[in-house]
Amino acid sequence: MTSPHDADPCPSAAEAPRDSTSPAAAPNGRPHSARSAPSESTKRSDPSASTTRSAPSASTTAGAKTPGASAARPAGPAAPEDLPGWLRPLATAARTIEPAQLSDILPPPAGGRPSAVLVLFGEGARGPELLLLERASSLRQHAGQASFPGGALDPEDGDPEGAGPWRAALREAEEETGLDPAGVRIFATLPRLYIPVSRFVVSPVLAWWCKPTPVAPQDPAETARVFTVPLADLADPSRRGTALHPSGFRGPCFDVADTLVWGFTAGVIDRLLHYGGWERPWDTERLLPLDHSA
Repeated sequence: MTSPHDADPCPSAAEAPRDSTSPAAAPNGRPHSARSAPSESTKRSDPSASTTRSAPSASTTAGAKTPGASAARPAGPAAPEDLPGWLRPLATAARTIEPAQLSDILPPPAGGRPSAVLVLFGEGARGPELLLLERASSLRQHAGQASFPGGALDPEDGDPEGAGPWRAALREAEEETGLDPAGVRIFATLPRLYIPVSRFVVSPVLAWWCKPTPVAPQDPAETARVFTVPLADLADPSRRGTALHPSGFRGPCFDVADTLVWGFTAGVIDRLLHYGGWERPWDTERLLPLDHSA
């Protein structure tokens, strides 16, 4: 596996980029309002707020530190050449991906609750992997579902059009998993997506876990477990299918890490595999029905 170039992949922590109301100054370097017609292969819908190994890697062992507001934030965005070779195609593609290339359900012109998720790539014993968590079974909504770390923007996170999503994604990930944001390099923010059932307007923040730290659930009432999933498993055709919800929703899903990843998270992962060059042909007609409690 290609490693980052000789420069320190996690330079000295710095404050997140200053907010700006200029679309050109958004973390992904392009206006958030861009639109393009989706192809049939990229259409997605999702009524769920669900977002994403049975044996955790060394980075997911217990003993994570107590979460708190970190004063430091990783410098960024990282340029493709600052990332491992396997991650550079996605980092390059993320600069030009349009909203409709990710989903056919896009945020309304006004309204919705700004939020962000941290899509964190690392390297484990089996190669490239993604960090996910499983929501507690006691939650009223989306209990037991897999998701990315993340949540709604707080006022102190700043401008949703600027650095707000970066700060929110890092803050929520630290609060939920105990990871140290100083070991995270953000390299892109994907176009905002919409979850109608919760009215969340979600910014997926893509990052490289250049200096992994131990992670574990910080609040068992909200998070059942924190785990990583190798990209090799996510791309394995035998682990892929199309989730069929009683509501009529159909979307990609992944049978990995003793759970079924579906909904918002699975839709994002599906597109990441595609644009990262990791996608393998899979049977889209393999249906995996979901029960009414999902």
